[in-house]
Amino acid sequence: MRLALLAAAGVLAAAAPAMANEARLEIHSGVIWNHDSNDATIGAAAGYDYDLNKLAFVGAEVSADKILAGVYNRVDFGFTGRAGVKINNSKLYGLAGYSTTPCRGCGGGWQFGGGVQQNLFKNFYGKIEYRHYIGDETLKADGLTAGFGVKF
Repeated sequence: MRLALLAAAGVLAAAAPAMANEARLEIHSGVIWNHDSNDATIGAAAGYDYDLNKLAFVGAEVSADKILAGVYNRVDFGFTGRAGVKINNSKLYGLAGYSTTPCRGCGGGWQFGGGVQQNLFKNFYGKIEYRHYIGDETLKADGLTAGFGVKF
């Protein structure tokens, strides 16, 4: 029994560095543009970043975004992965993922981009991201967002 308790304590001690990883919730807003229009966006995201070592990380994110123009009557859901480096109190990263359809008759598509996330206070951060969307004719666009979030 003591051996089992010591083994369990060893496993928990080895897993302690994993607790440095962080979950995050954020709100963001920005602009999306293509050859026809420029439209404002608003959204929210939840994600988790896993530290690979002291400098590198990978993460996953789900998001819900709304283009604030009449024709885009649906919430667009995104499923995104990101990978990057930590520099002082910032994270510099690239991202790739899939977005669902933002309007009736639109198709979903892929997204690629990058961003920077800056720690502001103990558990709060701000970030700026650029995304390029590719899909059918209705989803060929670029987007720039700024966000504010909390990490756990």
